[in-house]
Amino acid sequence: MFEFTNDCLIGHEELDQDHRKMFELLNKGIYVLQDEFITDKYDIIKDIFNELLDYSNTHFAREEGYMMKIRDAELIMQRVQHNHFRNEVWKLVGKNIDEYEDQVDVLNETMNFLTEWLYQHIIGSDALIGKLEPLEEWMVKENPCEFSDEYKTGIEIIDGEHKKLFEITERVYHILKDGATEEDADSIIEILRELRQYTSEHFSDEEEYMRSVNYDGLEAQIRAHRSFIAELDDVDEDEICKNPQEYVKSLIEFLLGWLINHILKVDMKIPPM
Repeated sequence: MFEFTNDCLIGHEELDQDHRKMFELLNKGIYVLQDEFITDKYDIIKDIFNELLDYSNTHFAREEGYMMKIRDAELIMQRVQHNHFRNEVWKLVGKNIDEYEDQVDVLNETMNFLTEWLYQHIIGSDALIGKLEPLEEWMVKENPCEFSDEYKTGIEIIDGEHKKLFEITERVYHILKDGATEEDADSIIEILRELRQYTSEHFSDEEEYMRSVNYDGLEAQIRAHRSFIAELDDVDEDEICKNPQEYVKSLIEFLLGWLINHILKVDMKIPPM
C-alpha cells in the first residue's frame, strides 16, 4: 500500500486533501488486485473507474480554478497533464474485463499507471503551484487561441487575417492539450509551414494597407514583421521530433504571446480608412 507522505504536500489544504483521496483510490485498487478471494472483480473495477474519473474531474477543476485565480505559470501544462490522465484512464476503461485474467491485467495496468502518474504529477508539477511568476492574462483563458472582440482593430481585412492566424495557432494548441508525441511531429511541422506562409501574406496585406493610409508607423511595423518571420524560419524541426511536448509548449507561448502583444500594442494604432 502507498502512504501519502509529507513530500506529497503542496501547502494548499483542499488540494492536499484531494491528493490524499487519490491515494485512497489507488490503495483500494491495489487491495482488490491482491485479494484472491474476489474471483470476479468486474463490478468492483467498474466502480473504481467511475469513482476515479468522477473524483479526478472534481479535483482537476478545483486545481485549475485555483491556478487560474493566481495566474499560475504551470496552468497550461497542468491542463495538458490532466487531459492526458483522462485519456489514459478512458483507454483502460475501454479494455475487455469479462474474464478473470483480463480483470487482473487491466487492474494491474491501471494501478501501475496511477502510481507512476500520481507521484510524478504531485511532486514534479503540483509542488510548483504558486511558486512561479504569474502568467500574462491571456494565458489563463480556457482557450487562449480564441479570437475575441478585444483583438479587433476595426479594419476588416486585418481582423479577418488575424482571426485566421489564431485558428492556425489553435491547431498546434490542441496537439499540446492532447499530449504531443513523436507521431505528431510531422503535423506540427506542416502547421508551422502553413503558419509561416499565411503570416507572410498577412504582413504583406497589412503593410499595403498602412501605405494606403499613409501610416507613419509603417517602418516599425515592417521591422517587427521581419523579426517574427525570422523566428519562424529558425524553428528547429529536429527539436520538434526529439521533444515535441516541451517544444510545442514553448512554441505556443511564443506564437500567442507575440500575436496578442503585437495586436494590442501595435496594430491597434493603425487608423481605419
